[in-house]
Amino acid sequence: MFILQYMVITVLFSLYSCENIHIGAVLSSKDNQYLLNDYVEKASARKTSKAIDLTFNASSLLMDSNPVRSALSICDNLITKRVHVIIASHPPSSGQSPISVSYTCGYYGIPLIGIYARDSAFSDKNVHPTFMRTVPPYFHQAYVWIDLLVHYDWKQVIFIHSMDEEGRSILSKFQALAEEQEIKIEKSVKFSVGSTNFTDLLKELPQQQSRVILLSAGKEDAENIYRDASELDLTTETDFVWLVTEEALLAINVPVGVIGLQLINGSNEAAHLEDSVSLIADTVTELFLGGNLTLTETPRNCSRQVAAEDERWEQGVNLLESIKRQNIDGQTGRLSFNEEGDRLNPMYWIKNVHPAGTVVVGYHGNRQGTEEKKLSFGNTPIEWPSGDTKKPKGIKISTHLRVITIEAKPFVYQEPIVNGDMRKCNQEEGILCKHYNTTTQIETEHCCYGYCMKMLQMLAAKVNFTYDLYLSSNDSFGSFKRVNNGTKKEWTGMVGELVNEQADLVVAPLTINPERAQAIDFSKPFKYQGLTILVKKEQKDSSLASFLQPFQDTLWILVGLSVHVIALVLYLLDRFSPFGRFKLAKNDDTEEDALNLSSAMWFAWGVLLNSGIGEGTPRSFSARVLGMVWAGFAMIIVASYTANLAAFLVLDRPDASISGIDDSRLRNPNENFRYATVKDSAVEMYFKRQVELSTMYRKMEEYNYNNADDAINDVKEGIKLQAFIWDSSRLEYEDARHCDLVVAGELFGRSGLGVGLRKGSPWTHPISLAILELHEGGDMEKLDNKWILIESTDCPERDHTPATLGLTNMAGVFMMVAGGIVAGVFLIFVEILYKRHRGLKEKELELARNAADRWRGNIAKKKHLRESWAFLRAIKEEQQKKEPQTV
Repeated sequence: MFILQYMVITVLFSLYSCENIHIGAVLSSKDNQYLLNDYVEKASARKTSKAIDLTFNASSLLMDSNPVRSALSICDNLITKRVHVIIASHPPSSGQSPISVSYTCGYYGIPLIGIYARDSAFSDKNVHPTFMRTVPPYFHQAYVWIDLLVHYDWKQVIFIHSMDEEGRSILSKFQALAEEQEIKIEKSVKFSVGSTNFTDLLKELPQQQSRVILLSAGKEDAENIYRDASELDLTTETDFVWLVTEEALLAINVPVGVIGLQLINGSNEAAHLEDSVSLIADTVTELFLGGNLTLTETPRNCSRQVAAEDERWEQGVNLLESIKRQNIDGQTGRLSFNEEGDRLNPMYWIKNVHPAGTVVVGYHGNRQGTEEKKLSFGNTPIEWPSGDTKKPKGIKISTHLRVITIEAKPFVYQEPIVNGDMRKCNQEEGILCKHYNTTTQIETEHCCYGYCMKMLQMLAAKVNFTYDLYLSSNDSFGSFKRVNNGTKKEWTGMVGELVNEQADLVVAPLTINPERAQAIDFSKPFKYQGLTILVKKEQKDSSLASFLQPFQDTLWILVGLSVHVIALVLYLLDRFSPFGRFKLAKNDDTEEDALNLSSAMWFAWGVLLNSGIGEGTPRSFSARVLGMVWAGFAMIIVASYTANLAAFLVLDRPDASISGIDDSRLRNPNENFRYATVKDSAVEMYFKRQVELSTMYRKMEEYNYNNADDAINDVKEGIKLQAFIWDSSRLEYEDARHCDLVVAGELFGRSGLGVGLRKGSPWTHPISLAILELHEGGDMEKLDNKWILIESTDCPERDHTPATLGLTNMAGVFMMVAGGIVAGVFLIFVEILYKRHRGLKEKELELARNAADRWRGNIAKKKHLRESWAFLRAIKEEQQKKEPQTV
């Protein structure tokens, strides 16, 4: 853009043959008119000596104090002479600004360089488009104030300013700069110009914490302010510090100890006049360098009734921009300008009012002309309003503080004190704390003890302060929200009490987060932590078949089937082998029995169960090879079973119902699984600002609890709430104390716990240093071991201790043995019954056999008798036949 403007003005200059640059001026004295002519002649001589065909002329007049006559005189005496640039000072009898001159020049497009006017209004380019100046505006003093405050490390101020444009401008500039340096305006006091009584405005200042007063006022108003401030003892023998503007330093009754500013060469009109001529000459020379170039025609007069577009000198704006881009060393220092035409890098004297008068104690600015500010002090000590030369703290520091806390185990416990009995409180090294019930408007006494209370006692001893301890009135950490259906958001809870200056410190497990850090200050963290999830343990019921868990059902079936297959193959191999027991058993030389199927089955089970095999082993080589392979198989199976049994039974523990923050039941919520946190807490803020957790936030918002204790109790019951998301320190503490609770997943949302303080509190730095010392000395670790890292001895097992098998784990094995006994007893009865049944059958068979033998004997006997009788009858008959013959 600058290159384009340069090319445009250069081309336009080349269209005309004018070699004369006419400089106009409205000055405050004839002496300055003579000086102007002298400076212009010197500028022409310098250009001529450099063989540059340029000449400079000057026309000047004294500025009239009447704005109308001043504008008319410019039209009649300067514009008619076709001036290219005008330099403006002020009327001889007053310090009136050349506002009418600026209006006239702006209307006709003629560049105007102010060498005296410092009003803030001239920085508005909509009203003063062609105005620039070699002096800074009054509001530029805000830069010096900021550097002084940073130098002295003052973070809070009281700002007193007028309600006119100058007061508003310097306030606006200071606010913008103070925000970058984290400097707070604790109280802003504004007044109407010309007021005579400031007592009502000033009497509230002692109640403020800040002791640094910034005053922007005119001379007369400053005198009245100093008078009333002195009556209120705000100027002498006080811890207040006064930083005032240039005009306020000119008051005749400025108090001792006040620090003010004075622009170096600010009233040296001759020096600014010379710098302005040099600025114009250098700019035009740069534009004309390289050839004989001329300017376009400037406005002739102000009397013609023509349109503004026809009367405005368009090339004047380009010339003005070229002048603003210049950067030269002049009589008043380094000259450079911003886009508004205000001078950059002005230099100020820093003055201090001593009893003997005002003295210079330092300066502000950069002699090299760069934008970097420089603050330097001399050897003269500053005398402060207190009469001391030691730098004031700049803030009212009360050593007796109001401390608030909240019950949050294990950091803070609280118990009511009954009948003033403090014995238990003394035993716990507790602190007396009070609680004001806003509903009943009754204040009760309690005993507060725990991690944070012990830390508070150590901090008070190290930093040297006393305190009164109170429990939070609404039992809330604090959040930024609309209260009572209002339109304005406010901080609630303990943070709100700090913001509303109802407390000085918050000593509790207060999470440091960006939202709270904008409203209050935090110390260095006294404990680092994160967020985690508390759930109820899922107890795994051990079944009677627990010992079968290492293998799947299919594998058990295959193992059982393998036993019987191996037994059958062993029997067959030994049966058909020529060297088997079946063959050898027929040999009269051996006493071994043949390997039958029952013996093979016994061998297979014995190898698998690693029991001794006394008899019935395979005899053939082929069967023995199979037996060795089976033994290897059995070894692998038994070893695998033993290892898996340890994993399933020895390491079998209750598990958390969820895996962590990424669990699907949290990311995709349903009515059967509820989770929540505490309302108005840092955890709720965390979920609210995390976009990826927005679904979880909307789900848990309706279930959030007022405090952590109620939520933990509901998690134990497992009916209303299944998971509670909270600070890891508290949940790990509950996990250690309650056997039926467990922390699920890894930490997330890591943060720190800090002591909360008011914004800009003087105690922030000392308390932070004390906390660091406690960390280095091991005191914080001792507090962790005493209050947080506590495990319940009632829990039979913990994850970090070796686990052992119980009856519930091995009940199935005992039941199997019992089943074996019952089966054995049952089988013995079966055997007895079978034996008895078999004996009866044998007896009946024996009886039948005996009966048959007797029957056969009787038959044989009868047959023998019949044969004997027949034989005898035969003999008798034969004898009878012989007797007659004898006779």
